[in-house]
Amino acid sequence: MDPDFRDHYAQGQESTRLLSGAGRLEEARSREILLRHLPPPPARILDVGGGPGAYACWLAGLGYEVHLLDPVPLHVQQALAASSAQREHPLAGARVGDARSLDVEDRSAAAVLLMGPLYHLTERADRVAALREARRALRPGGLVFAVGISRFASLLDGLARGSLRDPHFASIVAADLRDGQHRNPTGHPAYFTTAYFHHPDELPAEAKDAGLTPLELLGIEGPGWCLAEGAWDDLEGRRHLLQAAQAVEREPTLLGLSAHLMLVAAAG
Repeated sequence: MDPDFRDHYAQGQESTRLLSGAGRLEEARSREILLRHLPPPPARILDVGGGPGAYACWLAGLGYEVHLLDPVPLHVQQALAASSAQREHPLAGARVGDARSLDVEDRSAAAVLLMGPLYHLTERADRVAALREARRALRPGGLVFAVGISRFASLLDGLARGSLRDPHFASIVAADLRDGQHRNPTGHPAYFTTAYFHHPDELPAEAKDAGLTPLELLGIEGPGWCLAEGAWDDLEGRRHLLQAAQAVEREPTLLGLSAHLMLVAAAG
């Protein structure tokens, strides 16, 4: 693993990321999109790069057979701990794994979640390899849910938080906008870690090169995610955030305003 990537996630903050601010909007919308497309339980799901198990444990609780793989040993430990708290609906398995080389049988899953790996595979060939492995693992009729960080996420986040006042962060944003290669030489944890930020046009193209058929590309959070810190705690504000995201989720000219993009694709 990239040392910066390893050190960033070794801090353990990923286990609480979806519990505050825009993370709550991201989680709610991701769940909504997944439930639109997933087959009914107890279908077998691979959550590749599933982190501490936020989505894997939720899906297991709904009755799915969920297998989690992640390259960070701490995340696997956290996922197993969260799973053990769900005595009636634990994960079917959780282990260390690499999205580019899955230790799973061909055509063994009804769905594959890639809701993290594509962030940190900074070379296009590696991202296509991960998507190709997901395709290999899919049963006929199965679906891949692939998420990328928007090319414009750091710019919008910097505007909302005032981070653009920091010339170091402004320099990071300039590089993101230029080629999507996000690097954080400052070590500041709020400035994220080594990653790739997708332009909306790129995810479908990468999926096609992996032999997948893109079905739809959606903006997850919509334009309101930078306002979610205060608005989510108010029921009406929460409703407005969700409605705004739903209203423009497929609008091509506004996809980049979301912090994250989700591609739903099928085996071609």
